[in-house]
Amino acid sequence: MVPADEGGGLMRTDLLSDPVDGLDEALAAVDAFDRVLVAGLLRPQPAQADGLTAITDAVAGTPLAARVAEAAEKTAAGAAGEEHFIALAAARTALMGSVHDALVSRIGDVTGRPHAEATAPAAGGDGPAANVLAAARAWLCDIARAGWQGIDHELVAGAAPVVSAMLPDPLLRRQAALLDGFAAELAASCPGATLERIPVRRWADLWSRALLLTLPGASAATGAVTSTATGRLLPLGVDVQEHATAVQAQVHAVFEPADGTAPRLVRAAVSAPKPDTVVGAGLWQLLRPRMSLLAAVSEGRSMELDAMPATDEGDLVWEDERARAGEPADPFATARVILSTAADPVTAPLDRHPVRIAVPVLVEGYAVEREDDGPTVFAVAGHRLAVDTDRVPAAGPLTPETVAASGACVGLLRWDAGAFVLQPLAVETTVRKKTAAVHAGAWAGGTTDKTGVRAEKAATDSVAVLRERAGRLLRK
Repeated sequence: MVPADEGGGLMRTDLLSDPVDGLDEALAAVDAFDRVLVAGLLRPQPAQADGLTAITDAVAGTPLAARVAEAAEKTAAGAAGEEHFIALAAARTALMGSVHDALVSRIGDVTGRPHAEATAPAAGGDGPAANVLAAARAWLCDIARAGWQGIDHELVAGAAPVVSAMLPDPLLRRQAALLDGFAAELAASCPGATLERIPVRRWADLWSRALLLTLPGASAATGAVTSTATGRLLPLGVDVQEHATAVQAQVHAVFEPADGTAPRLVRAAVSAPKPDTVVGAGLWQLLRPRMSLLAAVSEGRSMELDAMPATDEGDLVWEDERARAGEPADPFATARVILSTAADPVTAPLDRHPVRIAVPVLVEGYAVEREDDGPTVFAVAGHRLAVDTDRVPAAGPLTPETVAASGACVGLLRWDAGAFVLQPLAVETTVRKKTAAVHAGAWAGGTTDKTGVRAEKAATDSVAVLRERAGRLLRK
């Protein structure tokens, strides 16, 4: 553990295990409402009234109180309309946002870092796609009426034409991707009446977020470009998120503005569709051509940015022509010297959810506790911090074994299953009596590592076969 006033990124690890006031109560209200959605809101049973009462009580005394109370009453009577479902989704989102804010505040106490000032979101009108969003809203309300146990293929298929209408509009692709993914999960679980296990909180998360994103102006309140960034970018590490048909690499970095103002934490992400046969190190060849930053990460270099578009939430909207490779920059040196002074970004109102928490920190001077086939734990100054090695990607040389043999770690502090956990991005370990750094994104720009080379070759062969097959189909 390195104290913040000496350059470290993590100061008060004891606070990570202390209870957060009001957290359990807020989550209990959310869980009670989520159970209401299981059986649906078309003809609520008396038992469902408890969940509606719980969420009403939880927002009492807030600006939402009157609307949510009315929505709960109408819903309990089986007479709820679209505006009532929106009010309930807003209440649920507000509660999860309060949990997010409490956890982020606790992390701020732990790291001692400054926090960027929030700005008011831009106002948005109905826009030319209001009718498409209204159609999405109607489908989501039908899903809520049916409940997870009442879904069937015919109901779920109603999302397909809406998604098709959204996709051509770049401003709606975020909503389209969310709606499409949600519908795909529901379709894979139809019919709902036969489900033995329902992902209650996940589906309620997706439903409430999708519903609120159909409201006029919602897209302007999150992810809008509001400024440009000119200065030096110092990468800390790469978080790889892989699914069967898509992959994303998100680079976490410290940005030093050229005008001499205080450094701040930023992110830059790149994503690509992929066949399910491309895995491991082969993922990089899908992402590499889309972002020059990946090569800089792999080479351990900084980048010089010139008017790179940026959002208030700390996301760089990457454009290769606005970046060039800079001087060598070691992520551990960056973490030890600058990280404690870099301001954490704000979070957009609709993005305030515990699952979104991913705060870069430096941890060192710890002892590693690891039982056979058990979780890895860092013991720091007498306190235990769980390490989520399951998030370590197969697309790099970092492994759970390397993490277990490390003495310093740059990672992302997350909150999962009711506790703070650390996701490693890079570690320092001892190799032949010398300190060596191992990074999850070390192969991002290419590699001579034998394992990485074999994985990339296998991926190249798979893509070549798929392209040939696609060519045959198109020629027929």
